[in-house]
Amino acid sequence: MKRSVLCFLFCVCILLTVFAEAKTLLPAGPGKQVAVFVALCDNEHQGIAPVPDKIGKGDDPAHNLYWGCSDALPKVMRASADWGRPVYHADYLQKKAAVLDTVVCTRADKAATVYAFAYRGDAIAACRQDFEEAVASGAYDLVAFIGHNGLMDVDLPEREPARGNTDAVVLCCMSDEWFSDRIRALGGRPVLMTQQLMYPAGKVFTEALAAWLKAPRDAAAIRRAAAKAYAANQGISVKAAAGVFVAPAAP
Repeated sequence: MKRSVLCFLFCVCILLTVFAEAKTLLPAGPGKQVAVFVALCDNEHQGIAPVPDKIGKGDDPAHNLYWGCSDALPKVMRASADWGRPVYHADYLQKKAAVLDTVVCTRADKAATVYAFAYRGDAIAACRQDFEEAVASGAYDLVAFIGHNGLMDVDLPEREPARGNTDAVVLCCMSDEWFSDRIRALGGRPVLMTQQLMYPAGKVFTEALAAWLKAPRDAAAIRRAAAKAYAANQGISVKAAAGVFVAPAAP
């Protein structure tokens, strides 16, 4: 067999191996593709009101407030009949040093698959950057950021305009003021943003996602779903909870 043919076959084998590994590390699921970037709560490296030490260590996803607690997204999906069993993909960590854990979970009705990434607390800037890159890339139907509003702590230049076509949710304190213009510059569309201090409970996201899946352009319905979930989580009225989220603009 000629050397050129052998070389071609070798390259094909390498590509197939890489493709197989990529599918193993982060398999594509059915339905809408949803990426969630979670910056782990970190008492030491983030400008937050301190939380109990056990849930405020940014290098311990298993016990972290935003990843390992009962209100956190992976645990909420695991406990809900609306979702299949979350699959943890530790091998993905070989590709992203800032990522400590990854979860893939598909809704029971196959309407969406969520890819959630837990970033070290001291890598919150990398988490935010990867969130913005995901918005700009158009690789997902919906992209979310969950965690501390790190943009409050830094002075960043404006993003270069991009032509993304992705909806975005940001669950952190006062996200509308700090994130919305950046998302729009990337070609994204903010569908759920906040205007007050808040705790980004996992069910707020899953309920907002369910409303978005039914009617992605019905911002009022998405806000109502988030408000009901937040009210239940915080033990407050739905009216008060609704005030946490930005009201949709009048048509």
